[in-house]
Parts: sequence; structure tokens; C-alpha cells
Amino acid sequence: MLKVLFMGTPDFAKESLESLYNANYDIVGVVTNEDKPKGRGMKMSYSPVKEFALSKDLGIYQPHKIKNNTEFIEQIKTLNPDVICVVAYGKILPKEILDIPAKGCVNVHASLLPKYRGAAPIQWAIINGESETGITTMYMDEGMDTGDMLLTEKVQIEDDETTGELWNRLSKIGGELLVKTLKKIEDNTIVRIKQPSDFSMAPMLKKEMAKLNWEEMSAKQIKDLVRGLNPIMGTYSYLANKKIKFWRVDCLSQNDVMEKFPELEEYLYKMKEIMPGTVLFSDNKKGLFVKAKDGYISVLKIQEKNKKKMSIFDFLRGNKINVGEIFE
Repeated sequence: MLKVLFMGTPDFAKESLESLYNANYDIVGVVTNEDKPKGRGMKMSYSPVKEFALSKDLGIYQPHKIKNNTEFIEQIKTLNPDVICVVAYGKILPKEILDIPAKGCVNVHASLLPKYRGAAPIQWAIINGESETGITTMYMDEGMDTGDMLLTEKVQIEDDETTGELWNRLSKIGGELLVKTLKKIEDNTIVRIKQPSDFSMAPMLKKEMAKLNWEEMSAKQIKDLVRGLNPIMGTYSYLANKKIKFWRVDCLSQNDVMEKFPELEEYLYKMKEIMPGTVLFSDNKKGLFVKAKDGYISVLKIQEKNKKKMSIFDFLRGNKINVGEIFE
């Protein structure tokens, strides 16, 4: 059985570590990011990977940095892993580490490479309205997700699926695919596939992208952005100078709206003139409906600043939003 050094940090990586452990691989060490203060009390918290490693009495390493860290590199050499498995570790590995294991360094990446190289592949796949994505295992080199591909598994993205939901699905698939990859490496049946040159990037998300632009974005783009930023930061808009976060929405066509609200039919000729972001209907039994550039948004889950997330029906029972008000 291969001797494995595992490097990872979030819950996505923890699933891969657990899969390796359950497959009885010899895990000679676990490398994860340093503990961080969290919550109101700023109590030091462990990463999900560290929590699992502690529960299984695995050796844990938490270097502040790895580049030019001679002491840490010597520790890895002493562990003498056959392969290093890296899953959402959060730091770029220098060549000195990549060259240590005889069987190479294997990465689990949450996209169908060469699409969506980079830090946020799951989020960008949803934000861009992709219908499918998946997991790719690859040998690592010094580039950003540029190494030779090994195994892939495709999945369909559901129409209403959020980043959090897809993240959970792919984390389990990633763990299973990593085990399959190591088995093929171990019996020398693994096939390396060079990545094509037509790649795309998935850079880190920025806070400013969370503000909804009602005048420029289509209804589908609004829905996809809301899905893509759930649960990371959420999207938001302002209503009467109050910041409102959107956690779940759906997009509707004009026919959908007319079916729900036949009383609006006499105003159909005016609908195109209504400014995007305008509240068309607000009721704690039917919900909240907002005009978009090319369609309509049904708001399903919402949050006022410093308050908890609520279904739109619960929200409207305690908060009034008037028809004709405009989200900005």
C-alpha cells in the first residue's frame, strides 16, 4: 500500500482524507493550514482536515509557510511518502516539495479541466450557468492547475443547485476518485493526459461582485449569481436604503407571471417600461416578485442586515415591502 502524505484544509478536503483513511492507505502525515480565531469570542478553531486527523490520531503539520521552509521540507523528506495528495490546501507547492515523492503529487480539482483552473471552480461554474461540471485528478506541476490529467468524473448541475449543495456532492465524488486514482498509480495502469491549450480560469471571488445589477443582468444571470454566492457571501441589493441579502430566487417568464397574476394582464403593455428592480407584487401568501431586465425574479429566501435568513413568506409577515418600490 502506498505511503501517502495528505495536504488539505476545508471540509471539501476532509472528505478525500476520510476516503483515503477508509481505503486503508498508510497516511504518514497530514498538512493543513494554521488554526484561526473564529466567532465573537475569537476562539482558535481547527480546520475540518485537522479535526479528522486528530480523531484518527494522524500526525499533523501546520507550517506558517512552505516556500523556502527548509525545516518543513526536511520533515517531509523524513516521512518519505510515495505520493503526496493535495486537496484544497490553500498554498502553492514549490518544486522542492513536488520533487519529493517517487510517485508524484496528485491533486483533486473541482472542475472538468482545463475549464475553471484556479481557486473557485465550483462557484464560477454556477455563476456562469454551466449545466455540467465534475472532478479531475491530476499530477501537479509548478503551474496553476496545469498538470497532466488522470481521471475525471462528470456531474450535472441542477437548475436550483447552490454552490454549497454542489460543493458537498463534489467533495464526496472527489474522495472516491482520488482512491481510484491511487489504485491505478499503484498498479501502474494510470494514463497521463496533457491538458489542451483552451483553458478558462476561476479566480478568487471579490466582495464587490455580490451586488445585484438589476439594469444590466438578465433574470437568469441574477439567479445564477445568487446560487453561486450561496452560502459564501450571498448577493445583495438596497431597498429604501436598507441592505437586503438574497439567498434563493427563481426566474420567471412573462407567461409565468401572467399565470400567477392574471390581474396584471391589463397592464401588460406597460410591463416593458417598468424599471428593472421594481417590486411588482408583494404578499405574504404569494411571495415577492421583482422586474428584471428581461424577465422576472421570484424571491424565495431573504435576509435583512443583522437579522436571520428567512423564507420570503416569513419575512413578509413581519416586514412590509410595497409594490412600486425599487431595489437598487
